[in-house]
Amino acid sequence: MARHAKGAETRPQTGTVRAFLDTRRKLRMVAGARGEHVADVLERLLAKPLAKELANPVSSLVSVPLQVNVDDNIGALDEGSRVAFVVQPVIPFSLNEDWNLISRTIVPLIRQDDIFPGSGSQSGFGDTIQSLFFSPVKPSARGWIWGAGPVLLLPTATDRLIGTGKWGVGPTAVALKQQGPWTYGILANHIWSFAGDAGRSDVNSTFMQPFVGYTTASAWSFDLQTETTYDWESGQWNVPLVLLVSKVTSIGDQLIQVQAGPRYFASHFDGGPEGLGFRVAVTLLFPR
Repeated sequence: MARHAKGAETRPQTGTVRAFLDTRRKLRMVAGARGEHVADVLERLLAKPLAKELANPVSSLVSVPLQVNVDDNIGALDEGSRVAFVVQPVIPFSLNEDWNLISRTIVPLIRQDDIFPGSGSQSGFGDTIQSLFFSPVKPSARGWIWGAGPVLLLPTATDRLIGTGKWGVGPTAVALKQQGPWTYGILANHIWSFAGDAGRSDVNSTFMQPFVGYTTASAWSFDLQTETTYDWESGQWNVPLVLLVSKVTSIGDQLIQVQAGPRYFASHFDGGPEGLGFRVAVTLLFPR
């Protein structure tokens, strides 16, 4: 079932994925040549609730987004480029009948070239960001879904030029509402560094991701968001605006969401990406 705004209703569980796969398999077994179209229509209807769950950062859905971001015009001469392959597993845990714990991990693999004159090329892992959200199973009386907890910055970068060299910690929170086909809300965190390479700049940054999305009956989703970062040390903003189109589908028995869209940097850090970038992603969904 899709998530609704009524406070008395509980969140859909990850069994939705298994139910989708089982129902689709049965439909295909019984559908003949004339019935195949009916099966396809029912499959699309079943995919819509999954698309809405994916729009929720603290959904009780096991997923592994695999994301590629391509950015150009990096550095003082705008000659640099960067490609980041990002693995973002989302794993929910049921604590009790009232609370879930959602683990969200961001692990980037980066390739960049000429980010400043004479820098050459670098490739390897970037820093890891680990977020933990404690989230009520039921939405609030007004239909809000929320979660809060700690966020950790782990200095896992394999090259000095693609990481901070710092350990960091701070709070993170998300709040959203799903009404009919619409999903809107905000995810935010703040990270302070507390240890690491003494010769590197401290980390003191705020991340804000307001988002709004619309999901159609055929499981197409259209999302607009920013992924804004404010660096309190330098007093600078980085504001990429992201427009994404997504579709829930399957390859064999593997349920996936495919996603693509442009990123435009309305503001950027000194030496950071400028202008247009691009994102493409595939999210793997797993039943529990």
